Amino acid sequence: MESGEQKRIPASELDALLNIYKVNDPQIRESLHECAKLAKQRGWWTKYKDAFPGGLPDFESEASVIRSYEAQVIPGLLQTPDYADAVFRAYKFREDEEINRLVKARMERQNIFSRVDPPHFMTVIDEGALHRLVGSIEVMRTQLRHLTHMASRHNIDIYVLPFKAGAHAATTGSFTIMDFPDPMDTSVVYVETPTSTLYLEDDDEVREYNAMISRTQSAALNPTLSMNLVEEVIKSLEE
Repeated sequence: MESGEQKRIPASELDALLNIYKVNDPQIRESLHECAKLAKQRGWWTKYKDAFPGGLPDFESEASVIRSYEAQVIPGLLQTPDYADAVFRAYKFREDEEINRLVKARMERQNIFSRVDPPHFMTVIDEGALHRLVGSIEVMRTQLRHLTHMASRHNIDIYVLPFKAGAHAATTGSFTIMDFPDPMDTSVVYVETPTSTLYLEDDDEVREYNAMISRTQSAALNPTLSMNLVEEVIKSLEE
């Protein structure tokens, strides 16, 4: 159990261990029993292991702050089903059943915003993602309207990095930084590649990505001007 080979612990064994460790405080014992019960409950994403090989939803569900830079498309946490469908179809040939499963998994991730205490989400989106026609004009129009709706939430800040900003700190590509409520927990940087997912926790690496997101945000339009630009693109799609 201590080596991690046994992932679940029966109540009787937990009591025996607590006796050995001389844990006599009733509140602590009760809390540990509650943790043991929760450990038996599988996260919703266990049904979609193929969609999340790196366990991204596990980190997102625990994060208090999520910050991201997206260079090519609208961030997954803000995508509509039709937009996500088009993104998955563009990557490589997939059967409809697999596409539907991936889209459903992506929509499930977004439920973190429906919690009583949702994480704060700050994202910088490259202007190119607003203009890139994904799916169809109607799909794009709906997606961009969805962006304006999400931007009105108190816990979501959307910044658009305009073309006129020129070269910027995040030219190396998209990434996500997740911070956690416990100050003892290290922030995690998530980077996705075509063949793998990377989770970076080294202090120097996290510090570098924090600097990148800060400088990129500074180069972007503020949330109000960002939504004005989104509205302009929506109008251009309606002409």
